[in-house]
Amino acid sequence: MPGEDAGYRIVAVGASAGGLYALRMLVANLPGDFPMPVAVVQHRSKDSELLCELLQECTEMEVYEVNDKEEARPGCVYIAPPDYHMLVDDGYFTLSTEAPVRFSRPSIDVTFESAADTYGMDAIGVVLTGANADGSRGLRRIVDAGGLGVVQDPATAEVRVMPQAAARACPQACVLPMEQIAPYLAAIRRRRVPPCAPVRG
Repeated sequence: MPGEDAGYRIVAVGASAGGLYALRMLVANLPGDFPMPVAVVQHRSKDSELLCELLQECTEMEVYEVNDKEEARPGCVYIAPPDYHMLVDDGYFTLSTEAPVRFSRPSIDVTFESAADTYGMDAIGVVLTGANADGSRGLRRIVDAGGLGVVQDPATAEVRVMPQAAARACPQACVLPMEQIAPYLAAIRRRRVPPCAPVRG
């Protein structure tokens, strides 16, 4: 399978309440030549317009708000636009206005599940701070497909509900303090990854 030689092909990240600080820490500590696209779903209001700018100012990676059929390029950060689901396809993203999932559009679960269905064992899912359970079902799908799950240690989250839900749904995932997630991802070049502590609920 491709992942055996090429390593992982996408990182999908989900965040909700408290996500801006966590996302800024994440992208600030990823190298500019990070070898995968990073797809970010942050719950936000329909009129939210500044997320790309706020992330771009703290990273060497290029940050984009996704357009439909946007190419997914390594070393770039792609943000789901407000009020659209962002789906991962093979080498690009698509947008959808289907009904909200768990009261959210964009939905983290929708993005994660599409990443799992498209890339299987070549996908990484990362669940950060948030106030609901969005992302837990999608992270489970990624891990069940052979991919890698990472969860922010709830003790380091501004709001613990979302990482706690992901930890319960996906006990095989790695749990890491927020400041360790980017270095852990940056160390991944092939299928073999550094050891990681088991998730604690």
